[in-house]
Amino acid sequence: MENLLELLRTRRSTRSFKETQISPELVEQLMHAVLMSPSSKRSNPWQFILVEEPEMLKSLSECKKNGCQLIDGAALAVVVLADPECSDVWIEDVSIASLILHLEAEDLGLGSCWVQIRERQTADGKDSEAVVRHLLNIPENLRVESIVALGVKNEVKKPFDETRLQWEKVHVGKFGQAK
Repeated sequence: MENLLELLRTRRSTRSFKETQISPELVEQLMHAVLMSPSSKRSNPWQFILVEEPEMLKSLSECKKNGCQLIDGAALAVVVLADPECSDVWIEDVSIASLILHLEAEDLGLGSCWVQIRERQTADGKDSEAVVRHLLNIPENLRVESIVALGVKNEVKKPFDETRLQWEKVHVGKFGQAK
């Protein structure tokens, strides 16, 4: 991409992926970017589980009531974890890392979509985090924030409509003072 604004204009959540694997080189590049993500006091509380096995992707696609079925069609799911003992702002830190993952995916021509796991439930009322923890053998000291589904885009979306920018939410100096 030419610049960050162009990347932000074109990056849209992708929920439909082609049946194409992501090359090991691209996966490494995605993780390279994520491991450079900023974190509070450089605590790096995050850890990532890369899932490419179709049966596990199918199982993960059932880990919450709504919004996770797209994982089944993804080439790769990155399960985003954190150790809360490393940082009191672990949620923010893993959210930043997830955003870096989305932006790097877009820059590489891949699609991505965030699937929230923390504080969500399955269709039958089980804790989504506990389900993912069980499926992937995640230690109890780590929290599951989200799963980022990635793959080759199977849909074309229009860039962000900048006429919808909410400038009224920008305040200068004090709340209520417009730009």
